[in-house]
Amino acid sequence: MTEINWEDAFCGEGNSCFRIGTDNEGNAFIAVLGEEDRYLTDSQDALRNLIRDIKAGKADHLL
Repeated sequence: MTEINWEDAFCGEGNSCFRIGTDNEGNAFIAVLGEEDRYLTDSQDALRNLIRDIKAGKADHLL
């Protein structure tokens, strides 16, 4: 099983809290706080691009 190094939770307005993590194989993970056993995974580049698009206003929320 892959060991995920989770960062501190990011909580926006309201009840949306997310955690981002990485592993030693170059994968990135995102999960709702408290549900880290149910996560989405992709490459670190894909997650980085998703975050950039959100910051650029291309999406106003993740879910």
